[in-house]
Amino acid sequence: MPYPADRERDRPWVMRTYAGHSSAAASNALYRRNLSKGQTGLSVAFDLPTQTGYDPDDELAKGEVGKVGVPISHIGDMRQLFDQIPLSSANTSMTINATAMWLLAMYVTVAEEQGADPSALAGTTQNDIIKEYLSRGTYVFPPGPSLRLITDMVAWTVSNVPKWNPINICSYHLQEVGATPAQEVAYAMCTAIAVLDSVRDSGQVPQEKFGEVVARISFFVNAGVRFIEEMCKMRAFAQLWDEITLERYGVENPKHRRFRYGVQVNSLGLTEAQPENNVQRIVLEMLAVSLSRNARARAIQLPAWNEALGLPRPWDQQWALRMQQVLAYETDLLEYDDIFDGSPVIEAKVNEILAGAREEIDRVQAMGGAVAAVESGYMKSNLVSSLADRRRRVEAGEDVVVGVNKFDTTEPSPLQAEGANAIETIDPIVEMHAVEAIQQWRANRDNAAVAASLDALREAAKTDQNLVEVTLACARAGVTTGEWSQALRETFGEYRAPTGVSGASASGEAGSEIARVRDRVRTTGEEIGERLRMLVGKPGLDGHSNGAEQVAVRARDVGFEVVYQGIRLTPSQIVAAAVQEDVHVVGLSILSGSHLEVVPAVVDGLRAAGAGDIPVIVGGIIPPDDAAKLRDRGVARVFTPKDYELTEIMDEIVTVIREVHSL
Repeated sequence: MPYPADRERDRPWVMRTYAGHSSAAASNALYRRNLSKGQTGLSVAFDLPTQTGYDPDDELAKGEVGKVGVPISHIGDMRQLFDQIPLSSANTSMTINATAMWLLAMYVTVAEEQGADPSALAGTTQNDIIKEYLSRGTYVFPPGPSLRLITDMVAWTVSNVPKWNPINICSYHLQEVGATPAQEVAYAMCTAIAVLDSVRDSGQVPQEKFGEVVARISFFVNAGVRFIEEMCKMRAFAQLWDEITLERYGVENPKHRRFRYGVQVNSLGLTEAQPENNVQRIVLEMLAVSLSRNARARAIQLPAWNEALGLPRPWDQQWALRMQQVLAYETDLLEYDDIFDGSPVIEAKVNEILAGAREEIDRVQAMGGAVAAVESGYMKSNLVSSLADRRRRVEAGEDVVVGVNKFDTTEPSPLQAEGANAIETIDPIVEMHAVEAIQQWRANRDNAAVAASLDALREAAKTDQNLVEVTLACARAGVTTGEWSQALRETFGEYRAPTGVSGASASGEAGSEIARVRDRVRTTGEEIGERLRMLVGKPGLDGHSNGAEQVAVRARDVGFEVVYQGIRLTPSQIVAAAVQEDVHVVGLSILSGSHLEVVPAVVDGLRAAGAGDIPVIVGGIIPPDDAAKLRDRGVARVFTPKDYELTEIMDEIVTVIREVHSL
């Protein structure tokens, strides 16, 4: 969205809803329906196998196909996804990271097939791999090769798709996993510095064109409900970006130095309890990124009120879109210059955030930059500690969450009167059809051309050659998402990021309730004859690990010996670890909707291994009907986001262990 040329009325931002599920055909129908309602940009949600480079028939993809986004396995899926949507005039945001180069290659290829000139394509690939190691967990390759893929994309798009944003630096997910405003600004800027330094040092872009590189760097930001502080954060972001790009990179053109960002407001701040309160939360958070004209978002996508319950329906997404349209077209918001210029209160808060961010940037740069701070676990430990402190404040009532820890009496909600029908559900047959479809795709393509293109990709990856062109050749040949990713896995290797749990700490945890539960853990261990051990597992491809990390930290604090191996484990790997470590309880965390597939696989696996007496508990976004099914399959307890008291959860886990041991 271009910046306004006049000073009378600002132009509305690009309005999106984050959407995609089931299949390319179903998502295409949803996109065309949303565009007909006045949505001005597309925001594509990809399923976890696509994001992490697996085909639908891979073992790790089981239960995950089409759940949190649309599966795109090859060029045929991409054609279907954008059928009857002219890409030459579209503005498309794609939430994809480790496989961003692959998805962009397929997108560009489909646009060319439609007759579009690639130089006319507009949109963004979410391509910030640093935050994947810290929050979302959809990384594939080690940090060094991942940064190389980003560098190649940036260099290639500046020359070939100049209106495309090849990366948006995502502080959004940093806030979700605990970042303070200063940390959010600092770590995002450190990531941007790492990317820009890499592009500059690669020699792929001449110095005279470096301003164009900076101009295509965008940001994706979270807006929480403390909307004054969040608005000040955005002003601090804009000021610091202008400062860094001028002083560090010598970019003279002020248009190139503009802080360009899009927003989704805080989805993980939405509550399962009294979910109707999420409507006003979303509106207030939207104000944080729209009130200040000099730091106004140029693209906004809003979650739906019921995202804490499950997948929103089309009507729920329409409601979120209408919120944006009312603000942009009915109010007078866009008619004024920046209404906060000259406010001493705002200036003081902005300066406070800037001071904290600059201090943290200097600390990270002294370590060797963002990649080094990821590999050492420094940033991850800081974020786990910050989130632990935030949870402590909520549990203590210091931070009020209406309907959760205060004002929790409620009337029955008519919005939830339909029960399971109040959210979108994905038919399990979707995955079966996807598996059949990809097998048919492989059978019908020119497999010699596929093999040749993959060989070329492997060979190029061993050199410093830009990988976009060979990736485009793979897309045109009919290579699948899993095959492209596997070829690079073979060259680059895979990576498991530090969990941050061992180095995490949170102040103020040692209260009387923790002491009581710690005593129960110790006593129960003495009665059994050994210290209680708990395995915290993340089965499947869901990489949102902050819940599992907080459970692991609190379990350790109350005296459990904790086994936590990080994300992306198969049920058989979790079973093997539980048996080998001889644990007393297995706790599984799942937010992707695959709980009905992967949890029973763990329960059945324990029984097959002769360890059926180890109780399994589950936490995640799990509808009541599904929770009942899991209990019927042998799960001892099911916890959902409304169960926010971690110490109470630990107490209940001790009760489960005592029940199993007849104590």
